[in-house]
Amino acid sequence: MASSLHANLPVPSIESQSRSQDLTILIRQKIHDAGGWIDFATFMHMVLYTPSLGYYSGARVKFADMQKGGGDFVTAPLISPLFTRTLARQAAQILHQTQADYHAGDILELGAGTGKLAADLLLALQRLDQLPTHYYILEVSGYLRNVQLETMQSALPDALIKRVIWLDTLPTEFVGLVLGNEVLDAIPVHLIYQANGQPEPLWLERGVTLDDAAESQTFRWADKPITNQHLIPEVSTHSLQEGYLTEVCPAANGLVTSLSQSLKAGVIILLDYGFGASEYYHPQRNTGTLMCHYQHYAHSNPLINIGLQDVTAHVNFTAIAEIGLKKGLSLAGYVNQASFLMNCGMLDILAETSPDDVSAYLPLVSAAQKLLSPAEMGELFKVIALSKGVENDWIGFKTGDKTHML
Repeated sequence: MASSLHANLPVPSIESQSRSQDLTILIRQKIHDAGGWIDFATFMHMVLYTPSLGYYSGARVKFADMQKGGGDFVTAPLISPLFTRTLARQAAQILHQTQADYHAGDILELGAGTGKLAADLLLALQRLDQLPTHYYILEVSGYLRNVQLETMQSALPDALIKRVIWLDTLPTEFVGLVLGNEVLDAIPVHLIYQANGQPEPLWLERGVTLDDAAESQTFRWADKPITNQHLIPEVSTHSLQEGYLTEVCPAANGLVTSLSQSLKAGVIILLDYGFGASEYYHPQRNTGTLMCHYQHYAHSNPLINIGLQDVTAHVNFTAIAEIGLKKGLSLAGYVNQASFLMNCGMLDILAETSPDDVSAYLPLVSAAQKLLSPAEMGELFKVIALSKGVENDWIGFKTGDKTHML
């Protein structure tokens, strides 16, 4: 990343710089202990999840408020309640079926962010008379748990708050809806690089080392021959050109495996930005998909602003679908976000507000445009559904099927 672009990024506060330096010291020590190099998955995990210092573990505002601003990025539930009210229609259908077939129906949200989606979803399901028995939240960040609780307390009546239960591990014999909104993109990835080798391509893993020439021992990239052969099969079948850099995320596959073991009956719905394999490994995507978000600036250098910026990678939905099928789940649907929201009746919900009520109507129209437009979130974001023990006839996947892209 060019230094001129870095110069355009906002300067962190003195307090943030101090916290970043503390985390930097820990990572430097990790690199020293590992012999001078760590894989990127280890680095990404540390910058995001180190207790008290990592991006998601530290007490710092991450999610932007559409009215107040701030944060580093905005997610769909924070754009408008319109998103969650629409999602609630799909959730209600799933809960209705599991409660009819199994006399049980809960929701498990993976990584609940500010808690806004959970609060709005419970309110919407209450209006639809289809509440879950419990609303479980699996959250690894103690700081975010506190934020979520505050959100619940300010938005929900006590009767609904009592349904919310925070978990440290996945439940067993779960029945209902498992929901993950922008969870997969924050799971640490390995970086795989194809170099010229004879007679076969040479696979390297790109990791992080220290630039000893710099006084501050800043981080820099370094490649080494890959030692974890399990990382190669996912990319070796795609005839990648020499010099191609991409990501592999075995931890995401591990999450789907764990969810398949946890789920007795119901549906797993994951919403995120990404592609099927044919698009994911497009020749023009030869520098990978890593992206960082810092105070609403997007850039591609994760080796700066340590612990202060979000670090993400686009999702390979083909890999998610394949591991789900391998572990006994059914592929219940795969569409882009626009199709999913239209299928669930977003425009019908929008029509409930009169255009004459300009102050209420115009913000909803603006939110719908951002959520549905191919130039915004409508096409890049995908929705995949994996199921077990239920019939697959879900309203969100009626039209716009993209399973042929997996």
